[in-house]
Amino acid sequence: MTPRLEEGTRSLPERWPWASKFVLSACAATVAELVTFPLDLTKTRLQIQGEAALQRLGGNAEKAVPYRGMIRTAAGIVREEGWLKLWQGATPAIYRHIVYSGVRMLAYEQLRGSLIRRADDSFPLWKSVIAGMMAGAIGQFVASPTDLVKVQMQMEGRRRLEGKPPRVRGVYHAFLMILSEGGVRGLWAGWVPNVQRAALVNLGDLTTYDSVKHILLRKIGLQDNILCHSIASVCSGLVAAILGTPADVIKTRIMNQPRDKQGRGLLYRSSIDCTMQAIRGEGFMSLYKGFIPTWMRMAPWSLVFWLTYEQIRRISGVSSF
Repeated sequence: MTPRLEEGTRSLPERWPWASKFVLSACAATVAELVTFPLDLTKTRLQIQGEAALQRLGGNAEKAVPYRGMIRTAAGIVREEGWLKLWQGATPAIYRHIVYSGVRMLAYEQLRGSLIRRADDSFPLWKSVIAGMMAGAIGQFVASPTDLVKVQMQMEGRRRLEGKPPRVRGVYHAFLMILSEGGVRGLWAGWVPNVQRAALVNLGDLTTYDSVKHILLRKIGLQDNILCHSIASVCSGLVAAILGTPADVIKTRIMNQPRDKQGRGLLYRSSIDCTMQAIRGEGFMSLYKGFIPTWMRMAPWSLVFWLTYEQIRRISGVSSF
């Protein structure tokens, strides 16, 4: 009878460790996403403006973009579309992070625990790099359809300002439109640059956070507290922005491009083609369009996410990350 009593009195995190960590990471990601989403919307608009390939389809890039720069772009959205439009596309973004963050955090912890951690609780950096990139790629591939919907919904405000008819009316309608135009495969349009970006971002986010926190705890002697988590998260946000912005620009353009009846893109054949067109038409630094809002979003996003995640793990009785 005793073993059954002990089994029955175990907490949920002890009985369902994977499910508990998935739920906790999804909750932390939802908080971080809501707090920083306006910066993500601004970043997406900046990455699209001036798109040279639009001119070959008869578009006028200069007339299509009424504002420049992060502050002017955000102010223009508020002035011309309203405050609430700063959160346009937040619903699929939250759906995405429930899947993406849950999967990537579980994958990284599993890889770290079974493949890279040594007996003395340390791990080589190169193995952490591989684990971070693999976890990000797996999580993003699973969540790619929700990311596609998010990008398309974020651009609806600009389409109205350009006098174009709306493409989607909501999350459910966006999914139906994508399925009708490109089938199930259409839900994964742009998944290659998406996964590439996620691998690089998580190299900056997961690997940097874990490595910096490890150094702070073991080499510098900080306590496993909010100060330690804050320093590690700020470092992870900066590295993630530097590594992930070029792939993010390419991903956004591929996902936002018009498509034919077979679901094929009309502007770019692949992520490489999109990269070469951007560099030829707009210069190499076009790959870093939106870097400041990307960094300004990733830094607070990482800070909010990691602080929330570490605290709710502690409150729930789950060990520190």
